[in-house]
Amino acid sequence: MLSQAIEDYLKTIHKLEDDGAVATTRIAKELNISGASVTGMLKRLSTMGLVDYNSYKGVRLTDTGTKVALEIIRHHRLLELYLKEKMGYSLEKVHEEACRLEHHISDDFVNKIDDMLGNPEFDPHGHPIPSKAGEMPKSEEPPLSSIDPGQIVIIKRLSDAEPDMLAYFEKMGMIPGAKIKVIDKAPFNGPITIYLETKKNIIGSEIASNIFVEYPVN
Repeated sequence: MLSQAIEDYLKTIHKLEDDGAVATTRIAKELNISGASVTGMLKRLSTMGLVDYNSYKGVRLTDTGTKVALEIIRHHRLLELYLKEKMGYSLEKVHEEACRLEHHISDDFVNKIDDMLGNPEFDPHGHPIPSKAGEMPKSEEPPLSSIDPGQIVIIKRLSDAEPDMLAYFEKMGMIPGAKIKVIDKAPFNGPITIYLETKKNIIGSEIASNIFVEYPVN
């Protein structure tokens, strides 16, 4: 059994390592702890064979570390969907609640949730759910802020970093599956005018940069 702290580190490194080896300072900022504490834990994880750590080059997960991280992410995202669909939690609340529960449930329990929900591919924010085999596709959809006026797109996923922003998304109906047409974009990161389904809205560029979209299938 790995401790909750170790699992949180592995999940955080997995989140950050898309850009290559992860610097200690990035992990410290993400987890809101001191750099010295991070360094100590990374040395421990290295001796356990869960990460490859070099104080000058940063840290990467080993294959074993990646497997553990994906198991925790699978727990988390299936719990989020269960909380949303079966228990009526709001989008802003599911992340925090899933964080509390993800370390304390068995794989068998998670698989039963998976079966109950019909083996879903995405969590309520639109993020992919790792499979039982530990496979997860990359999410590379562009942000709404990069879409040119006149284009029609579908919301694919939402950033879940800010609960207040998620509450706003849900209140406005800007959720995965919603259709958006970009009408106008003010220069210098100014506001963006859109049609959300059939309703005209004006949103800030920061909001738009946290909404990731895909073009509808014809």
